[in-house]
Amino acid sequence: MLDFITNGIIWTLALYGLIEIIKTIYYVCTYTKLESDGIYFIIAVKNQEEKIEGFMRSILFRILYGKEECIKNIIVTDLGSTDKTKEIIEKLTEDYNFIELVDWKTCKELIDNIDKK
Repeated sequence: MLDFITNGIIWTLALYGLIEIIKTIYYVCTYTKLESDGIYFIIAVKNQEEKIEGFMRSILFRILYGKEECIKNIIVTDLGSTDKTKEIIEKLTEDYNFIELVDWKTCKELIDNIDKK
């Protein structure tokens, strides 16, 4: 009896996982119509002085040494930080040419004009 219950739970979880995979594939094929040369990260930050460099370096590690070769650009939008978040991002933009620091208005214009490129 315990075997039957355990197998039932395992099969239910496996079926649920399969349904979620099919839904994800359907969503990606149906709703993402962006045509570009790569993947763009858009990161919005505000007052993250203590965390932003570690976060950005973990992303950079995955891009430079991982399997994320299709990433084209990282756009960081500062939402009016009052700490040193903007200075930290500016320092990273000097070291890595694919990181771009923009204000929110410029980021919105990039998103609005993505189909025109």
